[in-house]
Amino acid sequence: MKAVTHWTTRQIFRYIHGHHLVYNTCWEDPRLDREVMSLSADDEIVLITSAGCNALDYALDRPSCIHAVDLNFRQNALLELKLAGIRRLEFEEFFALFGEGGHREFPHWYETRLRPELTDAARQFWDTRTGFLSRPTPQASFYHHGTTGFFARMLVKYLRVAKVHAAALRLFGAASLAEQREIYFSSIRDRLWRPAIKRALRTDIALSLLGVPKAQRDHLERTCATNIADFMEDCVESVFTRLPVADNYFWRLYLFGRYSVDCSPEYLKPANFARLKGGWADRICIHTGDLTGFLQSHTGSLSRFVLLDHMDWLSHQEPELLRREWQAIVDRARPGARILWRSGGAAVDFVDPIEVRRSGRRHRVGELLTYHTDLAAQCHARDRVHTYGSFHVADLAA
Repeated sequence: MKAVTHWTTRQIFRYIHGHHLVYNTCWEDPRLDREVMSLSADDEIVLITSAGCNALDYALDRPSCIHAVDLNFRQNALLELKLAGIRRLEFEEFFALFGEGGHREFPHWYETRLRPELTDAARQFWDTRTGFLSRPTPQASFYHHGTTGFFARMLVKYLRVAKVHAAALRLFGAASLAEQREIYFSSIRDRLWRPAIKRALRTDIALSLLGVPKAQRDHLERTCATNIADFMEDCVESVFTRLPVADNYFWRLYLFGRYSVDCSPEYLKPANFARLKGGWADRICIHTGDLTGFLQSHTGSLSRFVLLDHMDWLSHQEPELLRREWQAIVDRARPGARILWRSGGAAVDFVDPIEVRRSGRRHRVGELLTYHTDLAAQCHARDRVHTYGSFHVADLAA
């Protein structure tokens, strides 16, 4: 029975990720990434695309090239659309789409200005999905689409039923952490974290919609010594009671369905949009496929690797693929290359033992990495998203 359950769980996750746009926004804080990467004109980066927001953020530091790689072509289609919008739209039009969640003129803009800029794969995706960004009603939003958008929409409905949505919105007008804590503990916590919502958050379907496979949940629960629902409760409490939310555009987006001019990603700020439009966005190259395949085919060397959290599930379900990925990283990394990754768990025990070959000798990955644990811990404590158990920063030996 256990084997059947595991098989069913994996099939649910694979179906959702193989047939849908999953992420409509990046759920990793790029301010921390840019801080620890210290990008310069000599740097060449590879990252997993996700929704493309962070690739645009990194471009503001003007590295030589940013390679956005994703196995799900739909995620790359979203980044293509954003790049097309930067090239062909004015700021007000672009912000209407990706800041406010859509505009009724999007189908016209798409057909006349954006579609010609896209690859065939991206055209095939967006040709039948202009409704995602056409905003037929004032309440509609692009950020209610995709599987994470669907989950966010259901969550907001639950907040309304639980009579905490209005209080959650008030958090973003709080003048201090003390006021945030007073709102959260007096008007939100007990009504929000009812047994029913915790049971729902532990289901395979809910976690798959959020992009969390069972292997990652198991790793989280093992290393954090708690169940995933309690972990989520602590994450939310941290965000709203221990960190100022005035610039927390991640959580604002899903509560309001849109960004504001003052609380939005850097690529949605007028001055930064102008810089990207002036050519800085041209540093981004998009690749559809897995990370290992890209690295094996890439002829140059790379100085920065942003791996997100995919190693959590790869380590449990496909350890040989993870070994091959690290071999490809070692083969393509410049001396002293910096590698960033996140994990749902409080600790990661599966990277260091991986064996790779370098200069004709066999090494464990842990022998080749110098970890910056204090820096990573300091950044993790300031993470505005705060849904990961740990953040890791390491340099590869020269």
